[in-house]
Amino acid sequence: MAIFHFIGIKGSGMSALAQILHDMKYEVQGSDVEKNFFTQIPLEKKGIPLFPFDKSNIKPEQNIIVSAAYGDDHEEVQEAHSLNVNIKKYPTFLGEFIQNFTSIAVTGSHGKTSTTGLLSHVLGSTYPTSFLIGDGTGKGEEDSKYFVFEACEYRRHFLNYHPDYCIMTNIDFDHPDYFTDVKDVFTAFQEMAMQVKKAIVACGDDIHLQEIHANVPVVYYGLGEDNDFQARNVRVTSDGTTFDVFVRNHMYGTFTTIGFGNHNVLNALAVIAICHYENVSAEDVARHLQTFQGVKRRFSEKKVERQILIDDYAHHPTEIAATIEATKQKYPDQEVVAIFQPHTFTRTKTFLHEFAESLMQADYVYLCDIFGSAREQVGNLTIEDLQALIPGAKVLPEADVDTLKSHVDSTLLFMGAGDIQKFQKAYEETLV
Repeated sequence: MAIFHFIGIKGSGMSALAQILHDMKYEVQGSDVEKNFFTQIPLEKKGIPLFPFDKSNIKPEQNIIVSAAYGDDHEEVQEAHSLNVNIKKYPTFLGEFIQNFTSIAVTGSHGKTSTTGLLSHVLGSTYPTSFLIGDGTGKGEEDSKYFVFEACEYRRHFLNYHPDYCIMTNIDFDHPDYFTDVKDVFTAFQEMAMQVKKAIVACGDDIHLQEIHANVPVVYYGLGEDNDFQARNVRVTSDGTTFDVFVRNHMYGTFTTIGFGNHNVLNALAVIAICHYENVSAEDVARHLQTFQGVKRRFSEKKVERQILIDDYAHHPTEIAATIEATKQKYPDQEVVAIFQPHTFTRTKTFLHEFAESLMQADYVYLCDIFGSAREQVGNLTIEDLQALIPGAKVLPEADVDTLKSHVDSTLLFMGAGDIQKFQKAYEETLV
């Protein structure tokens, strides 16, 4: 039986893949920095050995999978090369591995993780399905028919994959440290589209995705009437969002998602379209949509006294607007308090005005210092530059989180892709 050693095993994709191979009865271990990350919790629960980086971890009989974050100068990578051990980058290995299944890639500028999680749940409740989600969740089934996985566009990593199906949720300008503009992003998605083998399921409400060309059928979903799969009669209840689905103008069924906001309706439509293509019954899809419990750091809720605390990964203006909209739909009688930590100076500078516009949809705004990346030049941008564009916004140091106690009967929305969770944790500790 093959032994797999993961260099950088705490990365979200790496952690998920390690869990999948472990579930499939392979021997798995890995190494990483000694700092604690939430992605290591499931690894520890499965008993997967974790080591600090050290070249002595590398043995001749191993198969090495290395995170795309590490280059040839890493000590374990150098040791693997010197021992002539079989070594592959994470995207390369994954691209080869998915060929063993009916593979479904989920990509898009926003909504990848939530849609991957939802599809994994619905399909996995019907057929043996292995899945890899960008929040660090992975599950392997030894007799899998399907492999559902999140495919990230950053640095064009998804071009390592040639999936059977591909869901494309949207195209937006993000990762300004790599992409030059939305046209550059589009070219990456267009190239990905040409690698899909059976069909593409794309959001037809997205003007960029309408321009996608492929050698396979492109099936469109959305709220607009020109879509192949259209949601009509969308109605919000206390339990979620209910809508009718018409397939090429013929009534297909009524579905309910426990999520709020149009983005959750769109995510559900993408899943319904794929399942329709693979002959999963509308009744099965409807039933399993309602039992989905969500993914990590996507509208994760907790009630504390007279406040609702929500942790969300939203780190782009489009995502922030969608998250605030969903919060107002679910809690229409409560004030929405946004606590936002920008992620990377590059993104903050590029979208400074768009961040301000999105955040102003909340009733109150608190801003945390920018979470920088080691890859970028800091420059002279500060959180006060964003604060100046939002009337009434306040900068929130971690030491002053108890200020949030003044917002009684409110929903506190902690948003960001950095370490915004430490602000929520610090706040919860003031309530004990």
